[in-house]
Amino acid sequence: MGEYLLACDEGTSSARSVLFDRDGNVASSAQLELQSAFPNDGWVEQDANATWEAQHSSIDHALERFGVSPSALHAVGITNQRETTIVWDRTTGEPIGPAITWQCRRTASRCDALKAANDTAWISGRTGLKVDPYFSATKIRWMLDNDPALQRRANDGELAFGTVDSWLVFKLTAGSVHAIDRTNASRTLLMDLRHGIWDDELLAFFDIPKAMMPTIVPSCGILGITAGEVLGVEVPIAGIAGDQQAALVGQGCFTPNAAKLTYGTGAFLLVHTGSEPRTSNAGLLSTTAASLTNGAEFALEGSVFSAGSTIQWLRDNLGVLSSAAESEAMATSVPDSAGVFLVPAFEGLGAPHWDAKARGAIVGLTRAADRSHLVRAALESMALQTFDLIDALEADTGERISELRVDGGAAMNDFLLQFQADVLDRPVVRPKNLESTVRGAAHLAAVATDFWSELTYEVNQRFEPNMTVSEREAKLSGWRDALRAVL
Repeated sequence: MGEYLLACDEGTSSARSVLFDRDGNVASSAQLELQSAFPNDGWVEQDANATWEAQHSSIDHALERFGVSPSALHAVGITNQRETTIVWDRTTGEPIGPAITWQCRRTASRCDALKAANDTAWISGRTGLKVDPYFSATKIRWMLDNDPALQRRANDGELAFGTVDSWLVFKLTAGSVHAIDRTNASRTLLMDLRHGIWDDELLAFFDIPKAMMPTIVPSCGILGITAGEVLGVEVPIAGIAGDQQAALVGQGCFTPNAAKLTYGTGAFLLVHTGSEPRTSNAGLLSTTAASLTNGAEFALEGSVFSAGSTIQWLRDNLGVLSSAAESEAMATSVPDSAGVFLVPAFEGLGAPHWDAKARGAIVGLTRAADRSHLVRAALESMALQTFDLIDALEADTGERISELRVDGGAAMNDFLLQFQADVLDRPVVRPKNLESTVRGAAHLAAVATDFWSELTYEVNQRFEPNMTVSEREAKLSGWRDALRAVL
């Protein structure tokens, strides 16, 4: 067996490949940027072939940088952007059109119509989710409606649906495996959450042929072998988890009430709830957590649609920043945001508000405000949206989260993490290794193939709250006013 484990991380903005050694250290990595298209208001698409090509190239680059051949690989783990929907021809392997990403709101009117015409409470009870364009089901339906010939082909089993993990597995195995892990399946609006199976009533409700659906597999376990002609070696694909569930593993959150937040394109809070799903009454979602065994584990989740993408918008669309790294220095160059609040509802608002029609706003502008205040308001919006998630979570559980473990690119920003601790009034903990998502995917594959058994968690810094009660309340009051302006 090889001496290195390959973890593939197919995110929204980049495709990464990371090689881990037997001690859990990163031996090599490579990353390629991914592009999204925005053809209409609220629409977000990606080229599915381009995502695969970027992932494949990043694997080659990671191996070449370290000077090893594919024969050095022991196993493969995968983590991915969730809910993004791809439909392809089973025979040719070609997508029928662009991938519709998790951010896309094109099916908002369909979701509204379904909710207006039906009692959808049973769907939430069955799936832990809401009827919302965030999830895969209405995205699949939109694709099938877009071309009358596709429905017949789907009924006949000629078309395959998958989230990004399914797509990578299909390509890595040269089309021999059509599978989806349980964490990704739980984000489709089509899986019975408690039993981990495709639900016939849900498929019928959304009018989606079961012949399209991949096989649901555990997150930890061998589900296929890479094709020699694709990767250059036959090695087991042994671990898969959606990016947020992978980060929960990578942060070592295996026990009930352990919570993590990942700052990525969006921001995602997950708290482990144990072996039973927990219903939310405050706008959060019940979802599957990645398990190291065949047994089912669950989590409550809150999703913020725009976090790192807000900084990207300031950089690419407005030219306010030359790089994301510049944001911290700009934010700390002013004592406060000068009363400016930015609500980044570019694709609507996620948890706990669930308003697909909301759009972004900058509130509280005066002539005293400059670009530094706007950048500070953007970073503060990431922490304030997280406050809303934690507030909803504690309303649901009746239990206080003692600390919040954070990861993702923006967790390098000391200003953000200090402000996060201040508005939450509790410690925020940054680990030494911020790559919790890819490390979680690697750990799942490592456990399944006896590559390693333990995952260490080391703290880099704890950020303790340092804001007066009056300051905190004033900031939260201003944020609530800004939210009311867009809801």
